[in-house]
Amino acid sequence: MLNGMESVDSLYMREALCEARAAFDIGEIPVGALIVKGGQVLSRAHNTRETCRDPLGHAEMTAIKRAAEVIGDWRLEGCTLYVTLEPCPMCAGALLEARVERVVFGAHDEKIGAVGSVLNIADYPGLGRTVRVKAGVLEGECRMVLERFFRERLRASRAHEGEMAEPG
Repeated sequence: MLNGMESVDSLYMREALCEARAAFDIGEIPVGALIVKGGQVLSRAHNTRETCRDPLGHAEMTAIKRAAEVIGDWRLEGCTLYVTLEPCPMCAGALLEARVERVVFGAHDEKIGAVGSVLNIADYPGLGRTVRVKAGVLEGECRMVLERFFRERLRASRAHEGEMAEPG
């Protein structure tokens, strides 16, 4: 049986998954995020790096910026970020700078995960602050969306290569 906090984390992660699916639908790597404070969703976002041609277009970065706009302060103290994929180093650093209190993520990122998998910027000694991390919430569902995206992308790439190889 789930305790109260686990069920709340799962609920918000399902909302982050909706954002990930929105990214999937527009051809972006399907990562979704939201920032919550005191039971209120302050912001929602998904990856827009390709769509906006913006290297900072990660779901977490957009969610942080929007939440700061909503509360009128760059300090996101007392906030929790829910994100479907473990934050990268850039996003983990932004979380520290924004003073986000807690990060809850779904799938681990074994290539560039920066809140426990490869690096742990969220709890790096000497940075002066930390972010509490909860990993693996709805991990299977979060991973499945990512795997489906990359499987379809690979299939499309192979089909395109096959078309180019055919004699005209």
